[in-house]
Amino acid sequence: MASSDPLPPSSTTSQSTPPSSTSPSTTTESKQALPRITALLRQILRITTTDGRVFIGTFAGTDKPLNIVLVNTDEYRIGQQGDGRYVGQVMFPWKMIVKVEAYVKEESGTGAYYEQDLYT
Repeated sequence: MASSDPLPPSSTTSQSTPPSSTSPSTTTESKQALPRITALLRQILRITTTDGRVFIGTFAGTDKPLNIVLVNTDEYRIGQQGDGRYVGQVMFPWKMIVKVEAYVKEESGTGAYYEQDLYT
């Protein structure tokens, strides 16, 4: 087989794209997820990546493959002291995301991060 030949179908993996299904229940879940994601626009998110970094920034959007875009973002490394660094606009491939948390401000004026599962 020449190196330019495509891989046979049996050698492809389903991990190259986010899981998807066309079942009726998934369609209903997708319709319910859209308002949840829309409500997060312009909210502060904290994203933890597979390499142990934490990013805090403003949620600007997502796309069909479930990549996430943050703007006005700061990067922090777990276990290191310091203030982190400003990285601006960042796009996170869905495969690199371990956890997404939304910052929710309480009526008392204090706030906390709550985990929001964007992949359900």
